[in-house]
Amino acid sequence: MAEPALSEEVVAQWADRRWRLNNLYFIKDKLGAVVQFKMNPAQEKLLDDLHYLNIILKARQMGFSTFILILALDCCIFNSNFAAGLIADTIKNAQNLLERIKFAYQHLPGPIQRNVEMVSDNSTEIEFSNGSGVEVGVSLRSGTKNLLHISEYGKICAKAPDKAKEVKSGSLNTLAARQLCFIESTAEGRGGDFYDKVQQSRKASDAGRELGDMDYRFHFFPWWQDSSYELHQETLITAEDQTYFDELAAEHGIRLTMPQKWWYVAKKNEQGDDMWKEYPSTPDEAFKAAKDGAYFAKEIRALRQRGKIGSFPYVPNIPVNTFWDFGLGDAQTIWLHQEVAGEHRFVGYFEDSGMGLGYYFNWMDRWAALRGARWGVHYAPHDVDHKRQTKTTGQAETIKTMAKDLGVVFTTVTRNPDKQNSIMGVRAKLPGCCFDEAECAKGLEHLENYCREWDDRLSVFRSHPRHDEASHGADAFMTFSDGYAPPKKKNAEWDKFKETKVA
Repeated sequence: MAEPALSEEVVAQWADRRWRLNNLYFIKDKLGAVVQFKMNPAQEKLLDDLHYLNIILKARQMGFSTFILILALDCCIFNSNFAAGLIADTIKNAQNLLERIKFAYQHLPGPIQRNVEMVSDNSTEIEFSNGSGVEVGVSLRSGTKNLLHISEYGKICAKAPDKAKEVKSGSLNTLAARQLCFIESTAEGRGGDFYDKVQQSRKASDAGRELGDMDYRFHFFPWWQDSSYELHQETLITAEDQTYFDELAAEHGIRLTMPQKWWYVAKKNEQGDDMWKEYPSTPDEAFKAAKDGAYFAKEIRALRQRGKIGSFPYVPNIPVNTFWDFGLGDAQTIWLHQEVAGEHRFVGYFEDSGMGLGYYFNWMDRWAALRGARWGVHYAPHDVDHKRQTKTTGQAETIKTMAKDLGVVFTTVTRNPDKQNSIMGVRAKLPGCCFDEAECAKGLEHLENYCREWDDRLSVFRSHPRHDEASHGADAFMTFSDGYAPPKKKNAEWDKFKETKVA
């Protein structure tokens, strides 16, 4: 027996995407109960402000993953041959995204399921009878996608930069032109492709520039826009807390209610240093938190709070020391340092790769000439004494010998047998340092992002550092912490005594 025809009213409703998103789909809520999906204000705003490419910096538990999953399913059901791709930081989390889509499909009205059947179903992919489908993974390279969702991209960039590179070069290139892309994440340190994309999209937004097809629209959803983040039990607000709330009001126009302030203080007491990352009030604040597994991020953050990262330019008539790291086949890095009134002032940072020593010495000459600077001691790690084949003579020479021939004398820093001791040495020295932010921006980024290796199999950080683009900048700084020797001060009274005895 044929099914009864659908009413014109039902057909009209099903033709309205906003109505469908608010009425057709069921999900499991935070408590595991089956409830009808209704867009919250943040999800509604995202839908209203959609661009082709969307990057979302957010506080936790605002429901964006759920919204994007429901939207992906809706696009598949109500469009033929629509391909959606979902990427997560682990295959388990990716499969969980697919399970949530299956759950929503299984709770659709019967006529829709009978009209668009699920014809293929496995752990990483589902296909429908209208030719549409959803594929999940930690990276996707095959096929052309009409919708791509990258969940917690900040964490992928921070913990697995090789995966992030694969997502960037592989998965993003599967997206067809003028189709939908969602990259959403909480912040995870100042570095990586998510951080870079956020900064680029923010600049476009701040400039009010009309976005092109390949520009990302920046969406920021802070905790205070979520009405559920309130506490109706009085909590002690310290003077420090009140100063923070006053700054939000004065600098950003963010005026919080008392229930919001009570919630924030209680949550901050629970989250500690992760509060800025998990529940940011502003976009800049989101990236202030230390990255998980980072060795020096907390120390760098403390320097920022103390005003030790800012305008600290070269001081005339004080020698400039250099601290080096020589990458074999990758970056060579140099920190420029002065000791000013007992404080370690870093006035420059430079890095490049694939160039000979003369290139770096020429850069140093130009830097010094512009400032009338004079050089102090050039410190180099132990491998400055290792012999390498030269292109000019074909003979094996040490870097130290080659540098001396070019007029630069290196002082060798003895290798620290324990890398952890070098890392602890940096932590001990950083509180006595200040950095010129403009001249040392890249080096500071490397120090903040230098971190432990992540073990995907065990889902833990390993005990040794990860070798990546941050390594050489951090290693050059260890040349400083392991090897710097302050210049010996002359004892004026002793000199005067010696002159008297001689006379």
